Amino acid sequence: MRKLLLFSLIGLFSIMTLTGCGAMIAMGGGGSLYQDTKMPLPYASYYGEKATTYSKVGEASLTSYLGIICIGDASIEAAMKNGGITKIHHIDYQVTNILGIIATYKIIVYGE
Repeated sequence: MRKLLLFSLIGLFSIMTLTGCGAMIAMGGGGSLYQDTKMPLPYASYYGEKATTYSKVGEASLTSYLGIICIGDASIEAAMKNGGITKIHHIDYQVTNILGIIATYKIIVYGE
């Protein structure tokens, strides 16, 4: 009975972390126990004229709970709006994951 319960829990954990928003934790390394990584996102050229310098920073994020519930808006547009940015210099993203229980994905836009 204990083996069945153990295998069931392992299977459930695997399903939750490999599907839905839980799958996003694999971006940038995918530490299954803990992850806190920040990397560049090469999509700035798709958002119009590029800024030559940056003085503003805008952030937008989403949070996943157990890979089952995922809420938030981590769009580039939301980050630009939050930072009052009209021209993008560059974009980073940051992923934080704790045991697949709580994972956050944050877009950080730098620009003018």
